[in-house]
Amino acid sequence: MPSSTIPGWLKWGYLGFVAVLVPAYFWWYGPANFLWFSNAALLLGLAGVWLGHRLILSSLLIAVLVPELGWIMGFLSGLVLGGEPPLGVTAYMFDPDIPPFIRALSLYHAVLPFLLLWLVVRLGYDRRAVLCWPPVGWTLLVASYLLSTPEQNINWVFGISEPQQLMPPWLWLAALLTASTLLWGATHLLVTYLLRWSHAAR
Repeated sequence: MPSSTIPGWLKWGYLGFVAVLVPAYFWWYGPANFLWFSNAALLLGLAGVWLGHRLILSSLLIAVLVPELGWIMGFLSGLVLGGEPPLGVTAYMFDPDIPPFIRALSLYHAVLPFLLLWLVVRLGYDRRAVLCWPPVGWTLLVASYLLSTPEQNINWVFGISEPQQLMPPWLWLAALLTASTLLWGATHLLVTYLLRWSHAAR
């Protein structure tokens, strides 16, 4: 299905948002922050939207659907609990030391999974995503391990929320690579199952 089926307002709105977010994040967090799966998916999604590329959008959907839903639940729980989410993944959203504008930009996490799902329903799910995304995901994880610090802990390559002490760092990375691959595969099966009724999986 051609990219013309994607509304022009969405393409330009997406582009405008990214044009604001990239310099703001670069200024506050630094370049390594773009290695986060969510941030990488946001940027790659821009190409997918403008090109109407089923494979790109399908790959991003299986990459971030579950983590982003987890982010949403963490953020909502933080709102309910007065700014103290049970998991540290969204604690930064309640950190007064981070400018409100920067935190407001991060609300894209609440939109991205539903936007990707809507786009994939419109364009069709490309089953090759389950083979296309893992090499990209592995690259991001290894790069996060090599280029970020335990304090940054990008993509949890040093531990869930905080650096772990249970095993050597390299073994944690190997376990994370394996678990992530299994999660992407499971998400692929889930998306394929859900979209079979709409005949959108091709």
